[in-house]
Amino acid sequence: MFKVSVMYPNEEGVKFDFSYYRNQHMKLVEQHMKAFGLKRTAVDKGVSGGGGAKPPFVCVGHLYFDRADGYDEAIKKAGPVLRADIAKFTNVTPVRLISEELG
Repeated sequence: MFKVSVMYPNEEGVKFDFSYYRNQHMKLVEQHMKAFGLKRTAVDKGVSGGGGAKPPFVCVGHLYFDRADGYDEAIKKAGPVLRADIAKFTNVTPVRLISEELG
């Protein structure tokens, strides 16, 4: 299984609409990426960086694909639509990590 983690930095002045992200944006992701092997999504809300530190990310969205090139193929097609939607729920630029789950 391959996982794409889309991480939204917890920068000064960050705004994030979790309701929109979960209920609208992630549905848009599913609509556009399912044909490319998207199996499921998950959303994490940052609560702590440990030891009382603020979390480094306000939110992390996870996209699970059954093949390594699924995300790259999907984002080529759906990237403009998905990127245009970002301003509707946050004012920060996300950072991505594509990884392979080892167990």
